[in-house]
Amino acid sequence: MRILDTANTRKILVRATNWIGDAVMTTPALGAIREAFPDAEIVLAANPVVSELMTPHPWCDRVIVYDKKGPHRGVRGLFRFSSILGAEGFDLAILFQNAIGAAIMARLARIGRRAGYSTDGRWLLLTNPVPVTRETLKLHHVRYYLNALEKLGITTPPPQLRLFCTEEEKKRAADVLGGGKWAAVNPGAAFGSAKRWFPDRFAAVADILGSKYGFKVLLVGGPGETQIGDEIEKAMSSRPLNMIGKTTVREMMAFLSLADLVVTNDSGPMHVAAAFDRPIVALFGPTDHTTTSPLCSNFRIVRINIECAPCLERKCPKEHHRCMDEIAVQDVLDAVGSLLKNPS
Repeated sequence: MRILDTANTRKILVRATNWIGDAVMTTPALGAIREAFPDAEIVLAANPVVSELMTPHPWCDRVIVYDKKGPHRGVRGLFRFSSILGAEGFDLAILFQNAIGAAIMARLARIGRRAGYSTDGRWLLLTNPVPVTRETLKLHHVRYYLNALEKLGITTPPPQLRLFCTEEEKKRAADVLGGGKWAAVNPGAAFGSAKRWFPDRFAAVADILGSKYGFKVLLVGGPGETQIGDEIEKAMSSRPLNMIGKTTVREMMAFLSLADLVVTNDSGPMHVAAAFDRPIVALFGPTDHTTTSPLCSNFRIVRINIECAPCLERKCPKEHHRCMDEIAVQDVLDAVGSLLKNPS
């Protein structure tokens, strides 16, 4: 493996990951790149959702949108987008995304130095491939991205997630909330149904957050999760502020940045809340809490030890969903009580 030559680097392309949660977990690595190349222009290539998440962000100068469902669809779209990148004159590409497509894109863009993990059979397309070992795959995702930079010779600081909301974004969110103490409940998970706890149980938790702890309840989630939000709202005895499917990514970020408590599945919004260092109770079923737990100062993990978890599947392959079904309402409330009584 070649150590990255950091000299004469004026313009860097960073290929972002495609999921919100993964993108948030790359922010410490993005900060390390910023620190290693303080005078370089850092440009992120990202899908529309991640682009919104990262615009603006203090550790990158701008974002170029790669829309595989729109103008950059298919092979022609890839060539078209690579041509756009080629015209930028990048000196270096650092690929956070693990797929071979990211390496093909950087090669077609004629970027002379191309660095990233040698996953998906792409080591021949990279000038600076980083091997992936069994130990690498056991790392927390935040450490996984930092490890690649360290292997490339880039010094990394202690990991810290970072997202940015403007004062105007936070003010608009505060105006909607209208004061009080708010608990954000995120019942969805874009990766798949196996990561989702059940709407009636979220509703039960939400009601007790209000009656016992004095929280107002905010429901957050994406446009594909509106039915879940409706089910929770109907099952609650109190009335939540249901914003599921009604916000942009940046509006969701602003709401979460103001939350006094977040109760959530393992999901993108969980990591967004962690980036704003919100107190979090996170429910884990089929995913591995050792690699994707929230990186913040105050959180609790709720999970059940069963032999088939974590399976890392989008849908329960055994069709019993025990890893989530056996999490009781009281388990989550116990975690909330512990978090509020003994913040760590």
